[in-house]
This record gives sequence, C-alpha cells and structure tokens, in this order.
Amino acid sequence: MEISKMQIRRKDTSGTAEEITFHRVIESAKEEEERICYDPYAVHFIGPELLKFFEATACNYPEAKARLEEMYRLFPGTQNSIVARVRYFDDYLHDSIEEGIEQLVILGAGYDTRAYRIEGIKEHVKVFEVDYQGTQQVKMEKIKEIFGSLPSHVKFVNADVGSGNLFKILLEHEYNPSQKTLFIMEGLIYYLPPEDVKTLLSSIVQNSSHGSKIILDYFPQSMVDGTCELEVGNLIHERVKQSGEPLKFGIKEGTVEKFLKERGFSHIQNVTSDDYKKAYFYGKNENREVCSLYSFVHAMVEH
Repeated sequence: MEISKMQIRRKDTSGTAEEITFHRVIESAKEEEERICYDPYAVHFIGPELLKFFEATACNYPEAKARLEEMYRLFPGTQNSIVARVRYFDDYLHDSIEEGIEQLVILGAGYDTRAYRIEGIKEHVKVFEVDYQGTQQVKMEKIKEIFGSLPSHVKFVNADVGSGNLFKILLEHEYNPSQKTLFIMEGLIYYLPPEDVKTLLSSIVQNSSHGSKIILDYFPQSMVDGTCELEVGNLIHERVKQSGEPLKFGIKEGTVEKFLKERGFSHIQNVTSDDYKKAYFYGKNENREVCSLYSFVHAMVEH
C-alpha cells in the first residue's frame, strides 16, 4: 500500500490508540506459526510515520531494526503482553459468541477491529463502538475505505465512557439492556479517574441483563502512584504521562476479585502474566518475555 493513501488528518485522536495498533501490525506480519495474534486490518489505522517505520522494519533496514530493539530493551515484555492481551480478548469474544451473546459494547474502542474480523460476529452480534469523535472519525473513514461502506451491524457511539450519560446515549443508538452483552475494556480503565471507573462499572451492572459479562485489563496501583519496584513500570508511567494520557487508576495487587465483587460482579477470573505466558508462549515463542504488570480479568454481572 502506498504511504500517501494512509495520510489522513488525525486531529484530536489518541496517540496511544495508534501505538497499540502498531503492536498488532508488527505481530501480524510474523509467520503464522510464530504470531500470537492476527489483525489483517491494523495496518490501515497507523499514520504515515508509523507506516514508514513498519515498512522499514519489514525490509530489515538496520536503523529501523535498531529502533525496534531499543524499544523492546527499554520496555521489556510489554510488546508481548500487549499482543497476548489482544489474543486473550479475541479468544474470550469467540467463546462468548458461541455462548450466545447478542450485543458487544467496546468501550474506548480506538482502532479495535474485532467487529470486522472475528468469525460469527457479523451474523449474530450487534456491536457498539464507544469513543471520542476525533478517533472515531478517522476510524470510520478508514472502515469505509476498506469495506466500501460502514457495516450495518456496528453502531459508532460518540460518548465519554466515564460519564453518567453513557447508557442514555447507548439507548439512543438502539442498545437493548435486556440482551446478553459483553463489554470489552481493553487498554482503558487505567486512563480514567477512579470515580469514573466506579461509575462505569456500576452503570454496566444497572443497565445489562443476567449473563452479561465484562473483560478488561488493569495495572497495579503502584504503577499509577509511581511507587512501582520494577523499572519498566516507572518508564511506562513517565512515557504515557509525557504523551498527555497519564495513568489515573490502578488496582492494588491481589484485590481485583474483591474490587469487582463489591461492584456487583461474580464468576471473576483473574489472568496473570504467568497464565498467558503459559497459554500462548511456547515452541518458537517460549523465550519471549512478558511483562508482569499487565493483568486481565473477566467477570459476570450478578443479578
């Protein structure tokens, strides 16, 4: 693809969303037996600068290769944890579709492409992608370029996920609170103030049916308050702070089950770096390091 075709205006968009997408681009370019996740559409959502960098790495240009290796050295295991997160959330969505979910709400959707690449979703699930207008406008333009039009099974919802108006706006977009729904919060809650996280989780419980579920990832509280004992944790803390999207919310280690149970959830399953390392990194990938600061959790709405 020509670089010029990727040049779209990216005013008021999330730089973090693009960076996370770039990790999917890098992983998807690997051989099938080696890659942890696969997203054939991710490359469409990175801007010209990152696209040039990706093409340079794909051609094994020494300077680009050195830059990528430096990133891996400074943030050891983070790339692998991020692509493992994509894979785990994909697998969980696959299972949820087989179990009969009727709606999928992707909160802070960014450049998430699950609505377009997960088998069975178009036929059986109504999707709501929730994010700010700037990022969504870029995404909608690219979706129309890829597929020719916006798909009928996806609703693009311009809303602040931490506000008390979220479900009012979702209802206006034909969200049905009586249907079994999965809420995906990937790379989201640590950017929200604590009160917004609590409001969001309470709103989900109040506005969804029995059997509805959530899946999210989180950082330990020490990452947020700057007391993390791991150097990579403090580097991530400073990196996102400098990008203008600082960390605001963390969960004290060992308390995620209590935290979610107190907010109306049951069947809580915490997924540690040891868990996803064992699940995905074996064979050719057994020596790939993961970052212990990335944890996932899924739970069911308790009614």
